[in-house]
Amino acid sequence: MAGVDEKRDVSAAEEEKATPSAEAAAPATGGEEAAAEEAGKQHGDEEDTGAQIAPIVKLEEVVISTGEENEDVLLDIKAKLYRFDKEGTQWKERGVGQVKLLEHKQTKKVRLLMRQTRTLKICANHMVLASTTLQEHAGSDKSWVWHAPDYSDGTLMEELFCIRFGSIESAQKFKDAFEVAQEKVSGKSEKDEEAADATAGLLDKLKVEGEVKDEAANVTGNEVISSKDE
Repeated sequence: MAGVDEKRDVSAAEEEKATPSAEAAAPATGGEEAAAEEAGKQHGDEEDTGAQIAPIVKLEEVVISTGEENEDVLLDIKAKLYRFDKEGTQWKERGVGQVKLLEHKQTKKVRLLMRQTRTLKICANHMVLASTTLQEHAGSDKSWVWHAPDYSDGTLMEELFCIRFGSIESAQKFKDAFEVAQEKVSGKSEKDEEAADATAGLLDKLKVEGEVKDEAANVTGNEVISSKDE
């Protein structure tokens, strides 16, 4: 019997080791939670105080002028532009972007302006003239070719342009808007010519009247001299 009792004592001791104590299994009390929170603060945990930190550098809004502020947009459409290289005798691409027809609010002059999509670099900038003629390029109904004194590179140069659109409808829309702009410019040019002719006629009339007065004064002066001599 003594051997059996010893086996029971050994089994009881092993069960005590395998079973956790009540204190270890019990949840942490309020004091232990406070101690854990304090330990977390010591390890670098920060509290959100709600304070706002002012930026070191203050960026100010910058207004960029495009030169189009005093103009109304008559046309704005996407296209690809080419310029003919006389030295290389070949077409060179100027860029893909938005081509615009802009009418000045005061002078009513119309210009063609085109910028590249990504860089916004100007690839065409010239006035719309009544004498400009749009022609199809190699029989294509999506492309137009024309000559123009262009100022896109900062120097006035005679250029041969070719513009290509993504559809026939877009190409026709550009041609119609261009011709309408030409009519506006042509009408304004005729009025300017009439005004210039009227001004020239008035100046000629004043000149003739002035010459007549000068001749009359000379005649009167000669008569006075003659009377004195007598």
